[in-house]
Order: sequence, then structure tokens, then C-alpha cells
Amino acid sequence: MRAIQRLHPLDWLAGGLLACGLLCLATGLLPTESAGQAMIRIGPLLAFLGTVIVLAELTSEAEVFDVVASGVARAGRGGYGRLFVLCVAFASVTTITLNLDTTAVLLTPVMLALASRVGIATVPLAMTTVWLANTASVLLPVSNLTNLLAANRVALRPTEMAATMWAPQLAAIAVTMGCLWVFFWRRGRRGAESYTPPAPHRPGDPVLFRVCAVVCAGFLIAMLVADVPLWSASAVAAAVVVVVFAVRRPASLRLSLVPWRLLVMVPGLFLVVETVNANGLHELLTSAIGGDGGALGMFRASAVGAGLSNVLNNLPVYLAGESAVPLGNHQQLLALLIGTNVGPVVTPWASLATLLWFERCHAQGVRVPLRSFMATGAVLATGAVAASTAALVATR
Repeated sequence: MRAIQRLHPLDWLAGGLLACGLLCLATGLLPTESAGQAMIRIGPLLAFLGTVIVLAELTSEAEVFDVVASGVARAGRGGYGRLFVLCVAFASVTTITLNLDTTAVLLTPVMLALASRVGIATVPLAMTTVWLANTASVLLPVSNLTNLLAANRVALRPTEMAATMWAPQLAAIAVTMGCLWVFFWRRGRRGAESYTPPAPHRPGDPVLFRVCAVVCAGFLIAMLVADVPLWSASAVAAAVVVVVFAVRRPASLRLSLVPWRLLVMVPGLFLVVETVNANGLHELLTSAIGGDGGALGMFRASAVGAGLSNVLNNLPVYLAGESAVPLGNHQQLLALLIGTNVGPVVTPWASLATLLWFERCHAQGVRVPLRSFMATGAVLATGAVAASTAALVATR
């Protein structure tokens, strides 16, 4: 009973989704063949998701993020303009290389702690993490779970996906920077002229710090250069870090490192979406997205993806939308990906990363008014999705 009382609302959501999906399967609403195909497809995705989150959690415990955050604040030398550019770069690189959930779960508390330690306003840093967790997640397959699905569908390796999506990614980050500065970072909003740079952060265990930093760098290099499945690269990197922690700090190895909530939620989402697809959503999305693989069809797909993501959630919307895009329309599929990655910044439930971010902010006592969050997010979503899609059209 006590364990049940400790469950977070997101735990109930994850369990409810899985139970709903299994109920659909048991009652025949979901064909067994469709369910089997969905589970086969997400096997490697779950392996990647589980291992990369463990890698990120232990990297955080080794204080790699703290050292980088402290370095970013010191590099800003007390100037908010420099700090703004550095924080955008830090959050963007974290999202691109370690996925958006890492930014939401691990980078958010580090940045908020840094803000309180050196007297930097908290809301600008908080909004930087949540917005870039979403808008900086289109460059590599590792950046977002939806990217892995899209990369498999259009047969793009990490380097090929980066070569295709670099312009949309730059466009999304540029629009995000503009919105962040106008709404949160400019002098009249942040409430301070300058800040005092912190002292260098010294990790408690330099060996753990160095090993985790090197392993993360090796993982990123392997992901971009070696022709190996992403899940195997993340599994090897996580295994090395776990072994080092077992030797240096065994108390840090606990079952809670494994992202059980995500590993339950993702299969549930797949089963529920497959059920809805089999009972009418596919026809609706096919009509909404259309079969035009040209510029108009690309803008249409990204707009539908962004709009429905904020109504429902970006992962099921991408899954449903993917089946509605004709097989040969690769550029239209990537436009849908832009909509479901860059667009879900208006409602708190639009992406899992945003839900996790709200949870972390609440735990740290940081409050962002919902009305302000949604109003500014609507401006960002409109501008960033349009600019990113235009960049994809221009460089296709």
C-alpha cells in the first residue's frame, strides 16, 4: 500500500496506458498481428532508451553536468548576453547528443541549482531547458524517440540524418533563441543587469568524472562514425559506466536508475495508437495530411503534427501520422517529424519531456504560470515549425 501511495501521477499514466493497450488486445479491438509488429519494432528502441538514460543518470552523478554548467556560467563572465548564448548551446548539445528526456530530467535541476547558487534568475534558465529539449531534437536519431522511428522508416544513418536535418535544426534553434530573449532573457524580463560568476566546480570523485566524460564522448563518436545499432552503442557505454560505479561508488547503483516509467509507457502508447489507427484515426490523418510530397504537403504535414501533438501527445501523433504518409514521401515524413518534435511546446502534456520538466521544476519550487507558458509556447511553435519546415523545403 505504501509503495502505491508513493507512485507519481506519471507512473499512473504509464501503467494506465499499458493496461489500456493490453485490454484492447484482449478484447480484439487491436489485431494480434498489428500488436506483434509494433512490439517487434520497439524492441531496439526500448533497449536504447533504457541504456541511454542509465548512462545519462550516472554521468550526472559523476558531476559531469555540474562541471560543464559551472564552466558555462564562468565563461559568461557576468554578462547575460554571453550567458544566454552559452546556455542555449549547452542545452542544445545535451538534447542533440543525449536526447530530450536527458535535458528535461537531468539538465533542468543542474541549471536551476546553478541559478540559485550564483544569483541568476531561474525562469529564463528553466524555459531554456524545456524549449530546447523539444526544438533542438531533430538533428540525430538519438535526439528523440520519434527520430529513431523516422530514421528506420527512411533508412537514414546518423550522419545522413544530420546532413538532411541540419538546416531545419538551425532554424528551430534560431527561432527559439529569439523567443527566449524577447520573452524571458532581455533586461526588462530577467530583472538583473549582471551576475557573479561561480568558482570552478570540483567533482567529488575525479576518476568517475573523467571516465564518464570519456565514455560519453566515445558514445557520441561511435554513434556518428561507426556503423553499429544505436542501442548497442548506448548499451556498451552504459555497461562501462556501471562497472566503474560498481568499483568506485556501488551505493549509486540502484534499480531506480532504470527508466521504468518510460519502459512501461512506450509499449502502452504503441498499443493504444495501433488500436486507434485500426479504428478510424488512420483515415482521418490520411485526409488531413494528404499525399502531396511537395512543399505544400510538407507544410501541411508539419502543421498537422504540431497541432495534434499539443492536443494529444507528440509520440502517438507521430506514430499515427507516420502510417498516413505515403511510403515514398520521405520529405513529407521528415516534415511531420519537425511538427511533432518542434511543435509540442504549447501544452504541458504535448511531450513527455515537458511533463518531466514540470515535475522537476515543481520539486525545486520553481513556478512558471501556465497561461504565460502556453501563450509564449504558441508563438514559438508557430514560428519554429514554419521556419524549420521552410528550411527543409529549401534544402531538400
